[in-house]
Amino acid sequence: MTKSVLTAVAWPYANGPRHIGHVAGFGVPSDVFARYQRMAGADVLMISGTDEHGTPLLVQAEKEGVSVQELADRYNRQIVTDLAGLGLSYDLFTRTTTRNHYAVVQELFRGLYDNGYMLKETTMGAISPSTGRTLPDRYIEGTCPICGADGARGDQCDACGNQLDPADLINPVSKINGETPKFIETEHFLLDLPSLAEALRVWLQGREDWRPNVLKFSLNLLDDLRPRAMTRDIDWGVPIPIEGWQDNNAKKLYVWFDAVVGYLSASIEWAYRSGDPEAWKRFWTAETAQSFYFMGKDNITFHSQIWPAELLGYRGEGAKGGEAGEFGELQLPTEVVSSEYLTMSGSKFSSSKGVVIYVKDFLADFGPDPLRYFIATAGPENTDTDFTWDEFVRRVNNELANGWGNLVSRTVAMAAKNFGAVPAPGELSEADQKLLDLAENAFAVVGEHLEHSRFKAGITHAMHVVGECNAYLGEQEPWHLAKDPEQKERLATVLWVALQVISDANTLLTPYLPSTAQKVHETLGRTGVWAAMPKVVEVSDDMPVEPVGVGVPEKGRTYPVIMGDYQAGQAHWGRTPMVAGVELSKPKPLIQKLDPELGETGPEWAPVQRDEA
Repeated sequence: MTKSVLTAVAWPYANGPRHIGHVAGFGVPSDVFARYQRMAGADVLMISGTDEHGTPLLVQAEKEGVSVQELADRYNRQIVTDLAGLGLSYDLFTRTTTRNHYAVVQELFRGLYDNGYMLKETTMGAISPSTGRTLPDRYIEGTCPICGADGARGDQCDACGNQLDPADLINPVSKINGETPKFIETEHFLLDLPSLAEALRVWLQGREDWRPNVLKFSLNLLDDLRPRAMTRDIDWGVPIPIEGWQDNNAKKLYVWFDAVVGYLSASIEWAYRSGDPEAWKRFWTAETAQSFYFMGKDNITFHSQIWPAELLGYRGEGAKGGEAGEFGELQLPTEVVSSEYLTMSGSKFSSSKGVVIYVKDFLADFGPDPLRYFIATAGPENTDTDFTWDEFVRRVNNELANGWGNLVSRTVAMAAKNFGAVPAPGELSEADQKLLDLAENAFAVVGEHLEHSRFKAGITHAMHVVGECNAYLGEQEPWHLAKDPEQKERLATVLWVALQVISDANTLLTPYLPSTAQKVHETLGRTGVWAAMPKVVEVSDDMPVEPVGVGVPEKGRTYPVIMGDYQAGQAHWGRTPMVAGVELSKPKPLIQKLDPELGETGPEWAPVQRDEA
């Protein structure tokens, strides 16, 4: 039976273009996982979109002198272009300002409300004294009242992991303009986390395969659960679907409530656009469905605590009981796959602080696979990792170009020159068989790593196969065999073995380097699509849904989405035999080597910063 695998990818915020720190956390790891699962025969749904609500968009729109919808439209289109250019194989990458998303979010809220898990309370809200605008929890920083750490945010302290409220902070300051926030009484709906705590604990304690840092952090969150506000004093967002509230344009649902529901709304939109409106249920209500959520570590709490709590409450499985809403019993995450931070000179990538390398600039100069390779081999999978231009240049030139690209080019060139086609092998030697066995066994080894989101270990083993193939050619010396007419059969055997191992290695590297994999596929004399790539498609907001309240999106607006027919590709997880007689020609360069000086200077758009003496 084909397994259904939901690959739920964190939603990038549409207040600016994305930098490489973002895609190191949510983008490349999720795509490697999804591509592998498809190649291994799974039924995969990879979804996400731009997150377009909340105060930060309002602040950025004000800075740029445009409407917030105009800002969201512009950066939505830029992000779609960047992520498609990086080869991220979304089945649907959409946005949160669609009528469908509003309707799905409102259904989740109503279900929680009907089951008693939304509490109406008077709370202390933070506002900017100069603008009167609500300040998001995450845009307020101060000293943690529990552990005393500086830089604690208004929603949690990363140092001790405890949930906080902005009013708890010592010496709170707005990250937007440096003001001391003003706290006022305001009425809101709060998610009753304490009544869901025991169900959360039972669920989390059953997560045995999670990354240890994620599971430990998530379990620690349960020790101090308090009701958490799920609405905000703001005029930009999803209306609160409760009588007496839905037409109040000054109060909307919290952006982090609506963003995580986006995984479900995107799945429902995908089903509609695929022509089978019920198809989303394979990934959400089937008991055998698996779901993997990819993000950076600063978003763990929303995916291992808030979102599962919402799903449990919607199913009626908290202390207050209840019944499942119209979407049925939605499945909780199989795993929350969180990456650490990709830093630059020790500082977290930040557009506001000028520590940034934008994806669009990177793609324009280097294309997608050098960045994908760096993230896979040196990215922040389990620890924070510093990006440096010299390390990037070293890995691209020494490993990707010299190790992999040169292996393919010189082997195919020798075969084309001496035989004009894939040669027929003679009797295999012990060395031949040993290398062939290593390559074939690598499918199980690398597959096991990718199945458990150990991306660095997977590509390390794949590149080990590449290294062993290079060593094999060094030992067999086919360039000397070519000079002796009596060694023609041995030459054919050595080159056939090397070509077969190159074919195997290309398959192993396909989830990581899909653009290069297509080129290698063609270099080996094969035709058609090997690794299918995403496409940007313009669609209309035309789903038959009726969200309620003031300020819902208009019908018929158009917007770009990422989609793709990934089943059209030939890529599969296993050996593809090299067939003797397939015509070969002199190969074109596969991987462009970088100027070593780039490691010292960086490009003009992101120069290396030197500390002045």
